[in-house]
Amino acid sequence: MKLKEFRVREFRSIWDSGPVKVDNQTTCLVGKNEAGKTALLMALYRTNPIIPAAAVFDETYDYPKREVEDYRFEVENEDREEAVIIECLYELEDDDLEAVFSVFGNSVLNGNTFKRNTYYGERNSKFILNADDSAAQAHLTNNPGLPDELKQELKAATDWTAFAAALEATEATEAATRLKELVAKVQENGLAHYIINSLIWPRAPKFLYFDEYYQMKGRANLNSLIERENSKQLEDSDYPLLGLINLARLDHRQLVQTKNTTELKNKLEGAGNYLTKRIVKYWSQNQHIKMEFDVRDGKPEDPEDMRQGINVWGEVYDTVHWAHTPLGSRSRGFVWFFSFLAWYEDIKRQKQNVILLLDEPGLSLHGRAQADLLKYFEAELADHQLIYTTHSPFMIDPQKFERVRIVQDLSIDAKEQLPKEQDGTKVLTNVFDATDDSLFPLQGALGYEIQQTLFIGPNSLVVEGPADMLYLRAVSAQLEREGRVGLSEKWVITPVGGSGKVPTFVALLAPQKGMNVATLLDIQNNDRPLIEDLYRKKLLKKKQVATYADFVGQNEADAEDMFDREFYLSLVNAEFAKELEGPIDLAVLNAKEPRTLRAIEAYLVNNPFKTGTFGHYRPARYFSENVATLWTQVSDTTKSRFESAFKQLNELIR
Repeated sequence: MKLKEFRVREFRSIWDSGPVKVDNQTTCLVGKNEAGKTALLMALYRTNPIIPAAAVFDETYDYPKREVEDYRFEVENEDREEAVIIECLYELEDDDLEAVFSVFGNSVLNGNTFKRNTYYGERNSKFILNADDSAAQAHLTNNPGLPDELKQELKAATDWTAFAAALEATEATEAATRLKELVAKVQENGLAHYIINSLIWPRAPKFLYFDEYYQMKGRANLNSLIERENSKQLEDSDYPLLGLINLARLDHRQLVQTKNTTELKNKLEGAGNYLTKRIVKYWSQNQHIKMEFDVRDGKPEDPEDMRQGINVWGEVYDTVHWAHTPLGSRSRGFVWFFSFLAWYEDIKRQKQNVILLLDEPGLSLHGRAQADLLKYFEAELADHQLIYTTHSPFMIDPQKFERVRIVQDLSIDAKEQLPKEQDGTKVLTNVFDATDDSLFPLQGALGYEIQQTLFIGPNSLVVEGPADMLYLRAVSAQLEREGRVGLSEKWVITPVGGSGKVPTFVALLAPQKGMNVATLLDIQNNDRPLIEDLYRKKLLKKKQVATYADFVGQNEADAEDMFDREFYLSLVNAEFAKELEGPIDLAVLNAKEPRTLRAIEAYLVNNPFKTGTFGHYRPARYFSENVATLWTQVSDTTKSRFESAFKQLNELIR
C-alpha cells in the first residue's frame, strides 16, 4: 500500500496546504525555517503513528490560534462542519487487492484507491471507499460449498438483509455457517466499512516520525526503562535505545537478572561487534570507531537517575586515539545518525510496514556527510516510502528534482495579514510561484551539480583563466584535423581565475574520491614556490603539475609564449586595431624579455591605447573565432609545443 497524496487544512500554521503528491520512494519537502515543514509531517504522522498514543489532534493546541474559538463556536452551533485536518489518498498494491478479492471477488472495488479523512479528537477518522455490493454478493453466491437451491435464492436477493435471510433459512452446513458469519459482519456497518477496517487498514503502513528529540542519550537505568515500558510511558529517547538494545540482540529484562559475569561480557562484546559493522558501513566520517557496552550496578556518584539498580552505558571507542567517549557526548550529527539507524534497523528487523517521516535529517552533519546520508536513503530505505524536510542544498538530489516539493508561508514576511487563501503554509506545485528564499536550497543544489559536472569532471585540468581554455581547445581541434595528438576530450578544462586561486581550488578538488586533477599554468619566478607547493604539500604528484615553461624551454612562460612572438603580436594588432595608434612592430619589443605579454605591456606603458586597456582574453577569443584561417600562419614549432603538452597530459588520464 502506498501513500499517493495528502492535504492538510486548519492545523497550526496551515489553512490549506494544497494537494501534496507523494513519490513512490522519496519525497523531499524544501523550505526556509518557519515555513511549516514540521507541521506538515506532524499532521501526517498523527493519522497512523507507530506510537499509538500520538494518534490525537487537540483543537486547543493544534487549530490555528487566532481563530480557534470562532471555530469551536461555529461547530457547536452547526454553522459549519468539523475541519478535515488531513486527507490522505492511498493506492492499493497487488497483495492488498488480493486480500480483498480473495473474499469478495475481483469486481468488488471500483478502482484501487481509497481516502481517509482525519478530524480533531482521538482516532477520529472517516474512510471513503467505493465497493460494489452486488458484485460481492455474486461472488459469495458462487461458493462451491453451497447447494444449488440456496444459490438461486441468494442470486434473487436484492440487498444484504435478503441475502442474510436466505442464509438463515437454509441448512447449517459448514460453508453456509461461515458465509452467514461473514454477512453478519458486513451488515453491521456496510460492505465498504468491513473491507476497509477488516481487510485493508490492518495492512496500512504506520508512520515513523523522527526528529532530534528522539536522539538517545547513550545511557539508561534499565530498571527505570522497564518501569516506563510496563506503564506505557516511554520517553522519546527510549525508542531508539530500545531499538539499539534489540538490534544488539540483547534482552534488557534479562540483563538486570544476569548472574554470570562471563556470559554477560560475551553478550555485550558480541553486541558491540555487531553494531560496529552496521555503523561503519554507513558512517564515512570516521571509520576507526567501535561500539562498546557496559552493564553494571549504579554507583553513588553516577547521574542522579542512575544511582540505584542496573545501568547500561553505550560508549564509542576510537581505535586511532585509543579513547572511549560516551555515546551521548559524540557530535550531534553522529548521535542523530546512530539513533535513527538503531531504531530503523530494529523496525526493519521486525519487518514492520512503515512510512518514514524525517524532520530535518542530518541537520548537524557536514555537507559531505549529508550527501552520504542521501546515498544511505537510496540504498537502505528503498523498501519504505520516505518523506523528509530540509533547507540544506546538500540534502537535495539534483538528479531527482521531481521528488522535491516546495513549502512556503508568505505570511511570515508579510507586513499585513494576508487573505486566508494566501495565508499560511502552502506546498507549491509550480516552481514559478516560489519566492527566492524558498528556491534557495534548490538553487544551491543545482549550482553545486552544475559546478561538479560542467566545470569539473573526473579528469579536471586546472588552468588560470578562460583565455587558456580558448587556446587549448582551438589548437587541439586543429592538430587533430592534421592527424596529430590533441587534448583528450576526457579532460574538463577548469579555469579558476588567476594563479592565486589555484592552490585553493586544487585543495578542494584533488582529495575528492574519483577525481583526477592536473594543472597547466603560467609561471614566473615569484609564482614558483606557490606552484611547487602543489606537489610538495602532496596535493598533487609532481607529474600532474605542468607549466607552459616546461614546453617553451625557458624558466618563465605564459600560455601566449607557446606561440611565436611575431604570430601572437599579429593577434594583438588585429584584435586591438581600433585602440592602437598603429600596429605594434616586433622590433620595438624588448627581445631580452622572455615573456611576450610582459614585453607588450612594457611597450604599452609608453604607447597607451587611444581608448580602453589591454587584456589577455580578447586575443584568445580572436584566435578561437578565426583559427581556421589563421592556422596556416602557426609554425611547426608552436604545433609541436602544444602537441607535447597534450601528450604529457593525456598520459595522466585515468
